[in-house]
Amino acid sequence: MQPHISPSTDYACWLTDLKQRIQSAQQRAVLSVNRELILLYWHIGRDILERQQAQGWGAKVIEQLAKDLQAAFPDMKGFSRRNLLYMRSFAEAWPDPECVQEVLAPLPWYHQVTLLDKLKTRPEREWYLAKAIENGWSRNVMWHHISTALHLRSGNAVTNFEQRLPSPDSELAQQTLKDPYLFDFLGVSEKALEREIEGAMVRHVTRLLMELGEGFAFAGRQVHLEVDGEDFYVDLLFYNYRLHRFLVVELKGGAFKPEHAGRLNFYVTLVDEHLKGADDQPTIGLLLCKQQHRIVAEYALRGMTQPIGVAEYKLQLPDDLARYFPSIDQIEAELQDEASPNEESNPS
Repeated sequence: MQPHISPSTDYACWLTDLKQRIQSAQQRAVLSVNRELILLYWHIGRDILERQQAQGWGAKVIEQLAKDLQAAFPDMKGFSRRNLLYMRSFAEAWPDPECVQEVLAPLPWYHQVTLLDKLKTRPEREWYLAKAIENGWSRNVMWHHISTALHLRSGNAVTNFEQRLPSPDSELAQQTLKDPYLFDFLGVSEKALEREIEGAMVRHVTRLLMELGEGFAFAGRQVHLEVDGEDFYVDLLFYNYRLHRFLVVELKGGAFKPEHAGRLNFYVTLVDEHLKGADDQPTIGLLLCKQQHRIVAEYALRGMTQPIGVAEYKLQLPDDLARYFPSIDQIEAELQDEASPNEESNPS
């Protein structure tokens, strides 16, 4: 017979605390297993490198090692010839054991493989590694950001944040914006009108939020604000829960003109006055144009009282980013690997 427990606040709080502790322990266990796996793979890769160099062994030793390890550990995945080659490349790319243990170990193995496959330089790998750990990116999200060369675009918009926001708030806001923004997923032509592009953004809001960056939530389209009996409408409004501030987005189908900045400055002021809460940070504005004209934009923003950025948007992937985007062969290989659960997946 089970003892009767009368409902009480103390018991409910204790149960909640126990659940949180169990979940935390489970998460630590997963992280611990992942850390040990990353370190094991690095050590295997380093051993392969050192023995090949010392003994003059060729590539056939990896094939033989794969057969022997699979025979010795039939229940363990990860000892295929391909994965052993990745281990070798992993140890070659990151020769410092302290870096592997302290920096790389939290990231899952197939994130590491994606970094090796998609990027050729260490600075690029380090940039995406840090962002993936900081933001908890899945492998698919990380692959998307690499494919669109996020590291080349982040913080690249023309802004007046340094003059209009205190430090380090200005630096955080600057890194929130990018240039150019890539809207190739909208499915509209280069001749699409502003309203058509705006509507496509709302229909593809999940992809749009991914392109905007971490922490953004969609707050509305054609947001109505009334001043002195006149109606005004903000094209797109977002809120960043990490920065605790609104982002007003105005979309222009042509080249940047100085008067565009003045109108956006007005809208940012309205949002600050009518929507911003007491605990919110100052609203920022983003003007998206087909052509940015950086020097003209820099001059125009000097006279604005509100923090504003100007960036271009692209409806098709630019040629200079094409090298990061996966080829048809790579996409087909990814799909084939996902369809074969018994094989290690190939993120390239």
